[in-house]
Amino acid sequence: MASPEIDALTQALSRLPGLGPRSARRAVLHLIKRRETALAPLLRALAAVEERLATCGICGNVDTTDPCAICTDPRRDARSLCVVEEVADLWALDRARLFPGRFHVLGGRLSALEGVRPEDLAIDALLRRIEAGGVDEVVLAMNATLEGQTTAHYLAERIERFPVRVTQLAHGLPVGGELDYLDEGTLAQALRARRPVA
Repeated sequence: MASPEIDALTQALSRLPGLGPRSARRAVLHLIKRRETALAPLLRALAAVEERLATCGICGNVDTTDPCAICTDPRRDARSLCVVEEVADLWALDRARLFPGRFHVLGGRLSALEGVRPEDLAIDALLRRIEAGGVDEVVLAMNATLEGQTTAHYLAERIERFPVRVTQLAHGLPVGGELDYLDEGTLAQALRARRPVA
């Protein structure tokens, strides 16, 4: 039987995405067995992040500085702005190193069922960034869900008054995907977005 402190650690870890009670117990046992090489560095890293954690006042990214490293990077193209739903989406796109511009995190997506309205998202901040000038293209990188596409449509309507090009991520067949395993929505989008063979 574990002590209350170890149980509390296990319960805290089990609340993390992708970790249930069993996975959390295994992680705790791993940390205990490797106290010097795993537990101590983890505790130091958590303490440092907790102490310095900040939300970027420009784009909404989570970092240890405000403004964040992306917004202060002079190599980034300030004329291209990629709008994403959540910080995880920003990190995924940035990890791919394919988008050279800057980002804007909405903090969610419009959802009538969940009661998320335009004023609940960072849409006004986005419009202010565009209105300030210097942005030539806004890339709407919403998830391919009904709510994501509703949010993209709403944003496109709000942005159309500005002299910027509004684009959206392509949807369709994933690389390595087999047609037999894809849902009808993905197949329909892939057919609508078909292009000539070069």
